[in-house]
Amino acid sequence: MASWLPETLFEIVGQGPAPSKDYYQLLVTRCEVIFRWWKVSLRSEYRGKQPGEAKDSHGNFLENAHLQVQIALIFGARILEYVLNLCEGKFDFLERLSDNLLLTIISYLDLEDIARLSQTSRRFAKLCRSDQLWEQIVQSYCDDITPDMRALALVVGWKQTFFTRMLQLHQESHEREQREGSQGHSQF
Repeated sequence: MASWLPETLFEIVGQGPAPSKDYYQLLVTRCEVIFRWWKVSLRSEYRGKQPGEAKDSHGNFLENAHLQVQIALIFGARILEYVLNLCEGKFDFLERLSDNLLLTIISYLDLEDIARLSQTSRRFAKLCRSDQLWEQIVQSYCDDITPDMRALALVVGWKQTFFTRMLQLHQESHEREQREGSQGHSQF
């Protein structure tokens, strides 16, 4: 499965912690970790300073505590943990799927599972709230989407439209049961 991975597994850029104005890039490829920095300063001793670069294989990076500390200070502990996992071969393939593909997969889940999935990460929370997902769900539950439903969805969103439609169907079913029950009682 690793052959499905792109050459660049992860990339992040950012500025160093205050008061630094230095600029940093962290790039993780299939084979190595590349850490680049650019000194940004008005001080004369840093003028003309060339950008720096440190390259390590995944194995060497796992043993390079100094570089790990620098990455944690600049990008945070979560980024460091993610990079360490990549270097250990622990790839999050689900995270690498496109939003459109994930939305299609999510649309086949039960509503309870969608609610649970939305609590697992910010990305899944965003996807599980998206109008694109709820439009797919409405289309799978409803035989016909009327122009009125589309208009309502533009105003309140597809998720609200879905639950409004479900409430209407529940109410219609309840009224039908009451009519059938009262007709059954009148026959006696």
